[in-house]
Amino acid sequence: MAEPAIVTALNGWQPALPLAVAYSGGADSTALLWACLQRFPGQVHAIHINHGLQAAAAVFEAHCRAQCAAWAVPLQVVAVNAHAQPGQSPEDAARIARYQALTQAVLAVDDAGQGSIQTMALAQHADDQVETVVLALSRGAGVAGLAGMRPQWQRAGLQWARPYLGLGSAQIRADLAAMGIAWVDDPTNTDTRYTRNRIRQQVMPGLVQAFPQMAQTVARSSANAAQAAELLDDLAQIDLQATGAPPRIRALQALSEARMANVLRYWLRTAHGQTPSAAQLAQLLLQLQRCTTRGHQIHIKVGRGYIQRHRDVIDWYNPPVLV
Repeated sequence: MAEPAIVTALNGWQPALPLAVAYSGGADSTALLWACLQRFPGQVHAIHINHGLQAAAAVFEAHCRAQCAAWAVPLQVVAVNAHAQPGQSPEDAARIARYQALTQAVLAVDDAGQGSIQTMALAQHADDQVETVVLALSRGAGVAGLAGMRPQWQRAGLQWARPYLGLGSAQIRADLAAMGIAWVDDPTNTDTRYTRNRIRQQVMPGLVQAFPQMAQTVARSSANAAQAAELLDDLAQIDLQATGAPPRIRALQALSEARMANVLRYWLRTAHGQTPSAAQLAQLLLQLQRCTTRGHQIHIKVGRGYIQRHRDVIDWYNPPVLV
């Protein structure tokens, strides 16, 4: 019998072990957990995040506990408060809470003496990548946004990986059904109040009908955008060495507008974890270009704080510092 695609998709992937799978109980994470158990027996943990956002959350958790018990997989369950703050989208709130909880869960596994988790595996797939790029296009994203989701990266001393970015949702579900492996469907996935769901239900069917190879072509475009984003970061690092951190105004003014924008985005992202909107960045560039006297003040909201001039440099401050 031929090996199912959910397993062959892991060919060539060599994660640091032991690894953990972010396991929601849905089809995608169920497939990834099962495939990892075949590839790396005795080296796999499951982590389930209970967002507590809907009545079905308890059902999802119970399913995950039962499935992990049946497969003899160590399971860590973490409850989080994923409710959105004012001005924050529900999707962003859930995503941020989920990543924080996954990192905390890894530490809990380590503290319990069950082995030090080296890799966190996430089950986003090719269809998710297309939706991400379409969403980025709708928001006017630059090359970093158009690069979509990264296949692997490092954060908080942990390797993160998405080994299913080349595999489609239909194939995942077909493989699970053929093997009689059950999963649970999140009812909110059909709620078109959420932007990603509207893309999935209303936009993607037409795109796939018009362009059947959409997932493959978007993957190539995303890879090209990721390479371009990496080159822009390399250039930003060079320019940041020249401008300093925090950046000197005169050094910034010596750059072209495109390079000034690039180094400011990079500095804000890497030094302060902030992403300026297009309007905020445009206003900042305008103010920097006009800053030719000692008395010219700069005070512009960026992200959750403000860019201010301090003598010959600009710096980012969060609101409590400004009180």
